[in-house]
Formats: sequence, C-alpha cells, structure tokens
Amino acid sequence: MINIAKKLANVKPSQTKAIAQIAANLNAQGREVISLSLGEPDYDTPMNIIEAGERAMREGYTRYTSVPGILPLREAICDKLAKDNNLAYTPDQITVGTGAKQVLYNALVATLDKGDEVLIPTPCWVSYPEMVSLAGGTPVFLECRKENSYLLDPEELEAKITDRTKWILFNSPNNPSGAVYQEEDLKIIAELLRRYPHVAVMSDDVYEKFTYPGTRFATMAEVAPDLADRCLVVNSLSKTYCMTGWRVGYGAGPAHLIKTMNLVQSQTTSHACSISQVAAMEALNGPQEHIAEFIDDYYRRIQFTVERINKIEGLNCSMPSGSFYVFVDCSDLVGKKTPEGETITNDVELGMHFMESAGVAVVPGSAFFAPGHFRISCAASMENLSKGIERIASSCAELR
Repeated sequence: MINIAKKLANVKPSQTKAIAQIAANLNAQGREVISLSLGEPDYDTPMNIIEAGERAMREGYTRYTSVPGILPLREAICDKLAKDNNLAYTPDQITVGTGAKQVLYNALVATLDKGDEVLIPTPCWVSYPEMVSLAGGTPVFLECRKENSYLLDPEELEAKITDRTKWILFNSPNNPSGAVYQEEDLKIIAELLRRYPHVAVMSDDVYEKFTYPGTRFATMAEVAPDLADRCLVVNSLSKTYCMTGWRVGYGAGPAHLIKTMNLVQSQTTSHACSISQVAAMEALNGPQEHIAEFIDDYYRRIQFTVERINKIEGLNCSMPSGSFYVFVDCSDLVGKKTPEGETITNDVELGMHFMESAGVAVVPGSAFFAPGHFRISCAASMENLSKGIERIASSCAELR
C-alpha cells in the first residue's frame, strides 16, 4: 500500500469544481440542473486569438519554450502593465505560468517556510488557503464583513500581523463578494504596511477589467510605488479574454522573486503551453473592443440578478462593485424546514436543497469561508439566470 503524505490530510478539493461535477452528473442522468456555480465566461475565445493559436501550430510553435515564457509575450505583458496600471517592469521581472493559479502557487512554494503565515481576507477564493497549506505555510483569515462592503478593516489587519507573517493576499475585484479595493482603500493599507517591512503583498488581479460604474481598479504596486519591491502582481487571460482552457497566467515582481519562482516552475511544469503563449500575445496586442462589450453585458446580468434576488423573502444582496458574481446573504433561511421536515442548518445544506428540489447549482458561502451566504455566477445566459432564480425563489418559498 502506498501511503499518502500527511500534509494532504487537511487539504480539501475545490468545492466549486465539486458542485459543478455533481450538476454534470445529474444532467447526465436526465435531470436538468442549471449551473450558476462556475466562474467561467460563457463567451467563446475571440476569433483573432483562436486564429493566432492555429497559426502557431502550423508555423511550428509546438516545441519547448524558455521557463519564464517566450520573450515577446513577456514584453507584451510589460506593455500591458505600463499602459493599464502605470507599472514599469522589464521582461526579467515577468513569469508566465499555466494560469494565475500556478503563478500564485509558485510564489508560495518559493517563499514559504514551515510556520510562515499568509493573511487571507475572507470571503476568499476557495484555493488560497489550500495552496498556502500545500506550500508549507499557515493561512490566517481576516473576516471582511457585509456591513463594511466585504472590505478589510485596517485595524483588524494590523492585529493579525506577527513576526511570521510573510504575505497578505489581496483579490480585487473579489471572488466571491465583488468587493473592490479602490485607490484610497489601498493607500490606507499601504501606510500601515510601511510599518511592517517583512510583510509582502500578493495581488490577484484576474478580475481587473470587471469593474462597474463608480469604481476604478487599482493595484497596490501602482498606488504605493515605494512598496512595489515587495509586491507580486498576478493576472491571467482566462476571464478577460475568455481563455480559461488555454491556461495562461503571469506574475510581475522583483527580479529575485521571479527568478526563484521560475526555478520552482522549471522542476514542475517547465513552462506554459507554447501555442497558448502565442495566442496570449495576440490577446494582449490585438483588438480590445470586445472587453467593453463583455463588461456591459455582465453588468446587465448582475443588475438583473440583484434585483430579482432581493425580491425573494429570506435572501438579500448588494450590488457588487466588480467581478461577475453576486454574493447572497441567506442567513435568514438557516433554521427553516423543508417540505420533508428536514431542518436547513447551514448554507451548504441550503445549496444542496436548491440542487435537489429546484435543480439549481450555486456555491455555498462556507466554501469561501463566509458561512450564511451563497454565490451566484452571472457568467451564465440571461435565460439560465432567469430560470435559475425563479427556481430558487420557488425553493425558498417551500421552506417554513
């Protein structure tokens, strides 16, 4: 018998993937389940990007590349960061990985020793604490409350900093809450972090383009240039360019950190897919008009979802500032009974009730370390959103 490593004992599989699989299994059995769970754009990859990938294959870009990624792509990333974020990087400060998730994990493996702590504001993406644990670190959670628009309280942040704190991990716009740290928010946090030079900032900016009226995206390295040498900026092409399956993400940071992250990558995946890298160049350098069209469409869907959810007794939510999610407070339904007489004791059971009684898949807030909520992904057609919310309303009405 092969024994499994003890470090995996407390690592949980992704709940978003697990819920999507349950929904797929039920659909395969002939039960229609509307999935409002996956954070994947429902648009196809733009044709100019697809054609660039096809050309890459025909022209022989099917071999190994350098570990950090091909130079023209890293140069394109530098140009993007300069144009969009007022950040000046050189190609040796850029690493390309198989999605932002790998870039984040490479950084954690490259920097964490056993007992090192990573501060994670919650609600948070399901994978952050698991990646920290796998890399040998300790996740430390900071609750961001609904009454503060799910944003971090600087005083509570300072109270959590210890001598072992290595990183604070920001995700803005946030998955799942849609909260956005704007320039003034980051300036306050930057002033605090200046007192703690051993704490670095990891910025997961993958929803950068998904901000809505009255909100401007900002990242810490831009807002506080004096802290840029202890910031890692992480982004991907998955959401903005509808390239989830192409698996291309990137990181920008101090050269010594990027070099060490490349060392980790050289002994694991080697590099991102060569074809995807060429397609990513086209994404960054090519037409950008589709982005505004996508954002406008998602904004309409989010407005529709918020309006409809707030009409359902027992549920409430606010308009997110960014991302394409709506984070719903369902705490008033906890403790209610199903028509079968079973008590709903938490948001996970409520999610399963929606799945079983209404054929709708959502992600419970507990997956994001925010119990009493659930997440709806608006990266679904308006038809499915409308039908799914109608089913949720009927399911909620059954509870007593």
